[in-house]
Amino acid sequence: MSSKQPSVINIGLVGGETYCEELLGKTSLIGGVTQVTDQIVAVADSNPSSPGMALARQLGLITVSDYHDLYDPRYNIQLIIVLMPEPVILDDILQTRPPHIRILSYHIFEIFWKVIGVEERELRQRTKEMETILNGIQDFILVITPEMEIVDANDSFIDKMGFSRKEVIGRKCYEVYQKRYLPCEEADMACPLTQVIRNKRKYRQIRTRVDSAGNERHFEVNIYPIWEKDGKISRFIHISHDITEQRREEEEITRRLEQMVEERTRQLKETHEKLLHQDKMASLGKLSASVVHEINNPIAGILNMVMLMKRIIGEGPVRQKEIDQFSQFLGLMETETKRTGRIVSNLLAFSRQSPMELKRIDLNRLIDQTLVLNSNLLKIGGVKVEKTLDPHLPDFFGSEDQLKQVFMNLISNAAEVMEINGGGLLSIKTKHLVKDRKILICFKDTGSGVPEDNVSKLFEPFFTTKKEGKGVGLGLSVAYGIVQEHGGSIRVASKVGQGTTFFVNLPLEQPPEPHGEHGGTNG
Repeated sequence: MSSKQPSVINIGLVGGETYCEELLGKTSLIGGVTQVTDQIVAVADSNPSSPGMALARQLGLITVSDYHDLYDPRYNIQLIIVLMPEPVILDDILQTRPPHIRILSYHIFEIFWKVIGVEERELRQRTKEMETILNGIQDFILVITPEMEIVDANDSFIDKMGFSRKEVIGRKCYEVYQKRYLPCEEADMACPLTQVIRNKRKYRQIRTRVDSAGNERHFEVNIYPIWEKDGKISRFIHISHDITEQRREEEEITRRLEQMVEERTRQLKETHEKLLHQDKMASLGKLSASVVHEINNPIAGILNMVMLMKRIIGEGPVRQKEIDQFSQFLGLMETETKRTGRIVSNLLAFSRQSPMELKRIDLNRLIDQTLVLNSNLLKIGGVKVEKTLDPHLPDFFGSEDQLKQVFMNLISNAAEVMEINGGGLLSIKTKHLVKDRKILICFKDTGSGVPEDNVSKLFEPFFTTKKEGKGVGLGLSVAYGIVQEHGGSIRVASKVGQGTTFFVNLPLEQPPEPHGEHGGTNG
């Protein structure tokens, strides 16, 4: 007798209710995609109108009202799955079945089916989440086979390139991108897919491509290979970033800068005689120190983010929670990078006494953003933060960038002071002073404090208690000027060995037109 098992097992189902309908629906769907080794050939149920019986007839399966008919040798059934919970049915089948027919009981099937259902739901949810993420990314993402056939594309590619999915999926990448019917030639530009295969690693390239309207666009292309176990490439992940507008903006910025230089040169020539009567070196020193200080703050925030992200990566595998956190950090880093560009413009505006850009601000949110930017600095310094933020704090009308500069100065100063003593507690409190129509913001540290003789000098330009090379003494002076420009006040209370508290009062009424020494200082 041969011990070889049949390659196909014919299955009969007993019971045509919900489980039967689900099982038939899923196995018929799978069968349309891959080769199924186990085959359901018949369903037995005394109720011909049950959903499972109805679906079985649609699929062309054998349907019988008496499950004993499944024993008929003509059906060649080797396995019966009992989908009815009644014990009497299972007992009867066990007693009457032919020896060659195996039985899977209702309860065993139910256990496996529920486990499969849980896994299926989780898989679908993860698939949906990944599709949402990929379609939400503004960069173009394609999945390409080693034969250069596009098998998937995200929504950004379809929408921005002006194609339909039918025009992309299943076509060669060079047909879509280059409007040609032969692979890219080395003389034109090295094919990035070929470079990945040749070098056996990811590849980056700047390419010019044609959209559906025939317009040339410039892209930064990154190709990432997906390897099979045998060392062959199964897919290419093609990620490209449209830099067309960036190039145009760079050209426009260059043109405008040239115009600004010409205009500024003309103005300098006209005022040359007046500048001879001023202390040029002193003015130049103050401007240089101010520029260094103003740009250092946003750069310090970016550095903190980079160090924090490196530390998280170094601590182990990055989970989804950290990826979401990285996305938040990158957004803040982008904001701070743009701020550095605005700092130069604001310094020029300061010299012309230009007004601040005012808008409604959620000060609690602004404090939280500033704490995130300084999170690594606080952690390194062993500084814990305790927040008591008034949930009913009204919006304040002012310059978001400049007020963030004030908060950055006060928080970073407190962190640096407490780091010297191995850490401490930074308490931040906001309160709506309804009667006075003001907002009070307090920053209290547990540092070493400031000697009484120095307290009155803290807001003077170039005065600093830090060691040489640690500061230029402009931070609190800048903060003082910004608060004044908003019609507010800032004061300090400090005792040696007990810490320092800064009190910032901001009026809820709209402040007057900016003026004075710090009118254009950016935050």
